[in-house]
Amino acid sequence: MKNNRRNFIKLAGLAAAGLCVAPKTTLASGGGHSPVKPGANARNAKRWAMVVDTRRINTDEDIKALQDVCHAVHNVPDVPTNQNIMWIWSAPYEECFPEQHNPYLDDDVKERSYMLLCNHCDNPPCVRVCPTKATFKRPDGIVAMDYHRCIGCRYCMAGCPYGSRSFNFGEPREYLDPTKLNPEFPTRMRGVVEKCNFCVERLAKGLQPACVEASDGAIVFGDLADKDSDVRKVLRENFTIRRKPTAGTEPSVYYII
Repeated sequence: MKNNRRNFIKLAGLAAAGLCVAPKTTLASGGGHSPVKPGANARNAKRWAMVVDTRRINTDEDIKALQDVCHAVHNVPDVPTNQNIMWIWSAPYEECFPEQHNPYLDDDVKERSYMLLCNHCDNPPCVRVCPTKATFKRPDGIVAMDYHRCIGCRYCMAGCPYGSRSFNFGEPREYLDPTKLNPEFPTRMRGVVEKCNFCVERLAKGLQPACVEASDGAIVFGDLADKDSDVRKVLRENFTIRRKPTAGTEPSVYYII
């Protein structure tokens, strides 16, 4: 018992000493996502949701353009390996909606590319399995991350049925152009998981998510709990589906087919 206590005190002392001598630049560039403080014009909702119109966004080129905007805003590295980091990506129908296979599906629908991202589920399994609460659900429904708390166990990746998370196996900053960094969003460090955050930092300033703004109306974003919101209007007027409904996660991303 005494040895365990003595070892713990030694480790704690070493950790504290390390923090004291750490360069300021290292601390300043840490991968943590500090709590976003909403401004006077902040957008608020009881449950944020997104609707993607696949009649308008349906090619790899369409989705790549939105991905480029998203990744630039959030300093997402372009790692030239199979360990690349992706907040937005494209996939075929069979991969997106494996539970809704229809052999008589119209070729136009079947041959589209579909934009994928974190679904910000109402019942997120990633939150339940995270041992450090690095992944958590905000009151407005957004599934957020605190990179400082992430220990790289990847339980959240195993728990997510949508493959919406990426892990930084290497040092992500090595693949970022210092001249093109967005200083308003933190870079991440090696050994942490990351994903789409529904642009919480932009919502706090009264802005739309970057992909929504760049989509020219093909993506609608709003409060699912407000029957008069744009999202609810679009859902009333169009047939939509969600990914893997039987998983019971209640995704907040809908697709107009």
